[in-house]
Amino acid sequence: MQVTAKDRLILALDVPSAEEGERLLDRVGTAINFVKIGLELYTAAGPAMVKRAIERGHRVFLDLKFLDIEETVKRATTRAAQMGVHMLTIHANRKALKAALEGRAAVPGATERLKLLAVTVLTNFDAGDLRDMGVQWSVADLVSARARLAADVGLDGVIASGEEAAVIREKVGKDFIVVTPGIRPANLGTDDHARVATPGQAIKAGADYLVVGRPIRDAPDPKAAAERIAEEMQAAFNARSSGMQ
Repeated sequence: MQVTAKDRLILALDVPSAEEGERLLDRVGTAINFVKIGLELYTAAGPAMVKRAIERGHRVFLDLKFLDIEETVKRATTRAAQMGVHMLTIHANRKALKAALEGRAAVPGATERLKLLAVTVLTNFDAGDLRDMGVQWSVADLVSARARLAADVGLDGVIASGEEAAVIREKVGKDFIVVTPGIRPANLGTDDHARVATPGQAIKAGADYLVVGRPIRDAPDPKAAAERIAEEMQAAFNARSSGMQ
């Protein structure tokens, strides 16, 4: 099946208010179909911003990285499913992941629409950060273990950097969704990400969706920046489907 890159590019609405979110959506226009609402914007504007994005015709990735006791995760996931979002993140803890599945199942039709994604290792973490947390595994090994856990529990996919996408593909197969943040075009820096990839590198490694924030948000022309990234993604998807990698 032909993949359309425009449907796989997710714009991170990392802005401090609903008004700024609306302005950014106006600036990218038809170049973006899918948006991510994370902690900053959700704290400022809440479910109302989710509703506004959906009313504008966008699919919404709600990136709140749930991790709490089972009942709280279950009920919060139910609320998210009722809002009509298409993706939701949960930290890769077995109890939390199972609770999220139960919460989604409580909403008719949500299982077909809402993709639950396990957070493996945040893209600003490196081996030193893991050691500080008492984790002796390498980043790649920990990502792989958490991806296998998510697949075993029954989640739809994971969040992982472009560096780990290929390893995840080997461990859990081609139907498991890999969503990759920390995307930076070749001419830009890494910002606060420790593990980054270009759009083409991430798709070649096996990513299905790319989350891009600052390279679009801070560009002089956000619409043109989004279109350039989608073009690079499309070329990589085409090469992947034809076996030309």
